[in-house]
Amino acid sequence: MIIDTHAHLQDKKLRENLENVLGRAKEVGVEKIICVGYDLASSQEAVLLARKYKQIYAAVGIHPHDAQTLTSEVLGKIRNLAKDPRVVAIGEIGLDYYRDLSPRDKQKEAFIEQIKLAHEIGKPIIVHDRDANQDVIDIAKKQRAGKNGGIMHCFSGNLPLAMEAIKEGFYISFAGPLTYKNAKKAQEVATKIPQNRLLVETDCPYLTPEPLRGKLNEPAHVRFVVQKMAELRNQHPDEIAYLTGRNAREVYRIKD
Repeated sequence: MIIDTHAHLQDKKLRENLENVLGRAKEVGVEKIICVGYDLASSQEAVLLARKYKQIYAAVGIHPHDAQTLTSEVLGKIRNLAKDPRVVAIGEIGLDYYRDLSPRDKQKEAFIEQIKLAHEIGKPIIVHDRDANQDVIDIAKKQRAGKNGGIMHCFSGNLPLAMEAIKEGFYISFAGPLTYKNAKKAQEVATKIPQNRLLVETDCPYLTPEPLRGKLNEPAHVRFVVQKMAELRNQHPDEIAYLTGRNAREVYRIKD
C-alpha cells in the first residue's frame, strides 16, 4: 500500500471532486495521503479534511511565499492546529529563492520560527527548498531541524546534498519530476540513497508524472513515481511501495 506523503487536496481543482479523487487513489493502492498546508487557510482546511476522512492526515505551516504573513497571531493559530492528533507535521516550510515572493530575510525568519514550533510540539517538518540549497541546509544544521525527523519535499538537489540532509535526520521525497527524461540528478539520488530514507509524493495538483504530464495531478498518480523508482533501483514496484510506505509511517508516526 502506497502513502502519498505530500498532496494539496484542499486545492479547488481537487476539493470539488474529492470523493472521486480519494476513490481512484484507493483503487490503485494509495492507502494514506498527507494533505499539506501552505498558509493559514489551507492549513485549517487540511485539518478539517483529515478529521473527515480516515485516509487523510494533515500538515500545517506557512510556505516561504507567504513568509510575511507569519505574525505572532498566525503562528499561535498554527500552533493550535498542530496539536490536533490528525496533524503529523509542520509544513510546508522552507526557502524559495526562485520566485522570491517574500524577502529572503523574512523567509529565513519564518523557517526558523516554524522549526522551533516543530521542536516544541515534537513533530517532523516538511521542507520546501527551491534554489536555496545552502541556506536550507545551513539553517537545518544550526537549528537541529531534523531532530524530530523531516522530509525534503520534491527533492531536486544533488547526491551530496541529499546525503547531508539524511545525516541531519531527513528523508528524501520524490514526486512526478522523477519520471521526466531530463531529471538525471534526481534519478541519481533516488538510485543511490539508502532505501530507509526514500519517500514518494505527488505534490498534486502540480507536477503530474509521465505518462500523464500535462493533465491534472492527483494521489492515484503517485504509482508512476513508485514505478520509476523501482525501475531505477532494479526492485519490484511492490517492494518500493512497501518500503516508502514504511518510511512514511516512521517519519510521520502513523500507527493505524
